[in-house]
Amino acid sequence: MKNLLRRWRATWNPDMYHGWGQSRKYFEGWYFKIVDITEGVAFAFIPGISMGQNGEQHAFIQVLDGKRCTVEYIRFDAQDFKPSDQVFDLQLAGNQFSTKTLKLDLPKIKGELTFENTTPWEKMLGAPGIMGWYSFVPFMECYHGIVSLNHTIKGSLNINGQTIDFTGGKGYIEKDWGESFPKGWIWLQTNHFDLENTSLIASVAHIPFLGSHFIGYIVGFWFQNKLYRFATYTGAKMDTQINGNQIFMRFKDSKNQLDITATKAGTGSLIAPLNGEMTGKVNESLQAIAHVKFYEKGQLIFEGQGRNAGLEAAGDVDVRLTK
Repeated sequence: MKNLLRRWRATWNPDMYHGWGQSRKYFEGWYFKIVDITEGVAFAFIPGISMGQNGEQHAFIQVLDGKRCTVEYIRFDAQDFKPSDQVFDLQLAGNQFSTKTLKLDLPKIKGELTFENTTPWEKMLGAPGIMGWYSFVPFMECYHGIVSLNHTIKGSLNINGQTIDFTGGKGYIEKDWGESFPKGWIWLQTNHFDLENTSLIASVAHIPFLGSHFIGYIVGFWFQNKLYRFATYTGAKMDTQINGNQIFMRFKDSKNQLDITATKAGTGSLIAPLNGEMTGKVNESLQAIAHVKFYEKGQLIFEGQGRNAGLEAAGDVDVRLTK
């Protein structure tokens, strides 16, 4: 009963840990992206837990250096993974991850950052997070959550013996949990536009559902202090085209249209979950560029270029995600 109550609380607070009572075929991980004020340093830190089909478990922190395109996978004992059941606050072997704090005590990276002016995904009646009413479906392959679309950073990290000041830089936090990543997906995120307080997250994925599948998409464009949503569950329409190193995505509803042209760049190879085990691979860039056009009632009201974009195009995306 205690774990059931914990999971129910987490359903309404997607940033929290959801895996209470799970022991196999389960993963959960958070994604902390940080970029310094010069935009010369970009990292992603991914803490998480892996529970394999045979019950074997371990915790981990992945470190993606977005400029050098390198990835380090650091394993920990599962018992070192200590999430709070009241708020999002994860303790992992001297490291801490929360909505407001990133504290690292890794062999090559040490220090503490704090986050200010965090921007959560707005909750709505029957929609506690980015997945809308799908948040309540108990058999989804993978669930997704946004902790903060955009925030500023204070503090510094010592990286490979060099102190890097991240004060004034920008950050982003999201998370995933479930059994496996999709068979194919496109994911894009950037909050580095010339116009301040502008952020974009877009995800398109092959979703198995009740013996069949559908192409699911969830998009948030935060512009002028308003979040514009485009998603399968909102009735928005989607068009995706892939041409070499460019990905085009269009999302349109009865009032608004969002056009995104993303250009791939240097990538690092992250480890991805498959049946709870961290055995998959996904190449991710933190150097991609996203050209964005936003139309309101047919009128172009924003056009800009998002820098330092996180971009993944994984699996058989040409077959599974274009239509």
